[in-house]
Amino acid sequence: MDLILNKRDPIYLQVIHFLKKEIVAGHLCPGEEIPSRRQLANDLKINPNTVQRAYSEMEAENLIHTEPNRPSKITEDPNVLRQLKSEWVNHAVKDFVSAIRNVDISIEEVTELITTEMNHTKTGG
Repeated sequence: MDLILNKRDPIYLQVIHFLKKEIVAGHLCPGEEIPSRRQLANDLKINPNTVQRAYSEMEAENLIHTEPNRPSKITEDPNVLRQLKSEWVNHAVKDFVSAIRNVDISIEEVTELITTEMNHTKTGG
């Protein structure tokens, strides 16, 4: 896992944020197993209780589920996944709008720039 921890935010929140990002990006697929709590703690060199807290919070949000003596898996519930993506995009849009609020630019120009950038990103350019 390519998670680089910072010293500002609680580690368990960073783990949650990272896993959510992997889900919305499609790097973690519905039904896919995620590392065990012990394995992830070892990989990140953090306390297993920290990973346990992150996983517990994600289970409470129905983003992952764990059956006894089985690895935790990403939810397959399309409503939960759709909600996560919607929240992720809404947060990004709010940050973007806040960042450009004082720029003299029309919504049409912004839309064109976004469309161009998304097309550019999709083609790998």
